[in-house]
Amino acid sequence: MELRGVEELMDLLHAGRGVRDAPGHGAQGVDLHDHALQTAALLRRSRPADKELQITGLVHPIGRLLWPADAAGRAERAAGAVRPLLGERVARLLRRHPWQGPTYDDDLLSLRQADEDGWVPGFDAGVLEDWRTVLELVAAYHARLGAVD
Repeated sequence: MELRGVEELMDLLHAGRGVRDAPGHGAQGVDLHDHALQTAALLRRSRPADKELQITGLVHPIGRLLWPADAAGRAERAAGAVRPLLGERVARLLRRHPWQGPTYDDDLLSLRQADEDGWVPGFDAGVLEDWRTVLELVAAYHARLGAVD
């Protein structure tokens, strides 16, 4: 499966409303939609110039939404779904994000920390629509890169 555009991705992220499948987090009242927004907002604060990392934080729950029963394979499948739209770096981070061992990759450390901290009930992380322009910019950048290759 490949995401065909920003609108399809926005619809998928919106579908995370009410989905609480993370053990220990769902009972706190934070669904995957809010978690995605919180993770992206935390990355925006810690790495304000790194739009791709912020977008990775925003889209990192899509594997749970698309393949809820495939915990082992969903990171790889999610990476494949976003690669054509958001590029290789976002895909690589999604693929490696669930890895629980030690890492010395600053991007993965930042992503993991924001993911862990992004489960706060009542945290105002804005709305999904706030991210549309950033998603469109990253997608347009990668479309241009693909045209050059």
